[in-house]
This record gives sequence, structure tokens and C-alpha cells, in this order.
Amino acid sequence: MLVSSSHEIQGSRVVREIGRISAATSWGGTVSATSEELRAQALKRLIDQAKDYEADAIVDVDYTVDGVKSCDLSACDLKRVIVSGVAVRLARG
Repeated sequence: MLVSSSHEIQGSRVVREIGRISAATSWGGTVSATSEELRAQALKRLIDQAKDYEADAIVDVDYTVDGVKSCDLSACDLKRVIVSGVAVRLARG
């Protein structure tokens, strides 16, 4: 699966946009995993979803960190990573 943060895939031509898709990690403690690990988990889920739509690539990929802060205990703060993009089909040949 090809993935790009821009609207293009280098060396390929987008012929059809399937639609915007998004995926998120589970909520976890702020010390449970690094941001890079969470980004990788979210991207894997996004790629799995794109494959379900028979996409060749995902463009316009963007990450957001969503969090909930506890008023009482900072150890109970929660976060998750949300990733979204546009599933596309590429020209063959």
C-alpha cells in the first residue's frame, strides 16, 4: 500500500478517489506507548481499511492526537492517535 501526506503518489497517477477514511488507536495512558508507536498502529489500521475498499494508495494522510486529561491524577490522562486520508485507485501500466 502506497501512502503519502500530499495529494500525489510519486511515479503514479491517481485515477479515482474512493473516499475519505480514518482510523484510530485505542485509548491508552499517556505513558503506555510512544507517539511513533501509536502513529504506526493507527496507520496499520488505516491501511487495513483501505485494503477493504480495494484501494491502491492513501493520499492526504494526516495525524491528530486526541486526549483526555484527568483533573485528579495525571497518571490517568488518556490519549489516542487518529489518522485520516483519501483512499485512491492508481492508473495501471
